[in-house]
Amino acid sequence: MSARALGAVLDVAGQTAAIVRRAGTEQRPIVRLEGVGDRPAAEALRGQALTISAREAPVLAEGEWWAHELVGLRVVDGDRIIGTVLRLIELPSCEALEVGGDQGGEPLLVPMVKDAIRRVEPAEGRIEVNLDFLA
Repeated sequence: MSARALGAVLDVAGQTAAIVRRAGTEQRPIVRLEGVGDRPAAEALRGQALTISAREAPVLAEGEWWAHELVGLRVVDGDRIIGTVLRLIELPSCEALEVGGDQGGEPLLVPMVKDAIRRVEPAEGRIEVNLDFLA
């Protein structure tokens, strides 16, 4: 079952609730949750994260990762250590890694495109990038 399908169980504000109505688009779904019966109750949930358990998450294709799998990975270009992934940012044209440098300073944004990313190896705790592309 898709995490956005009718009947899917979500966690929100420390409670679980099933989706009882769905509208909108795949990118911007609009859902009605079980137990949230009126506008004030829905407004009280504004800004809260909707999450699903890992067992309910869809299976990813090869070469796809969940954002939480990338946070904390070491970012390198060959033998040069660039920093650590702080978070994944959704930009209009692509997703990007926000990389915090080990020496501080402004974070580096690395677009998640083939020319910028050589390899993603979560099991090894590293992502290899091409700094020449980013220059």
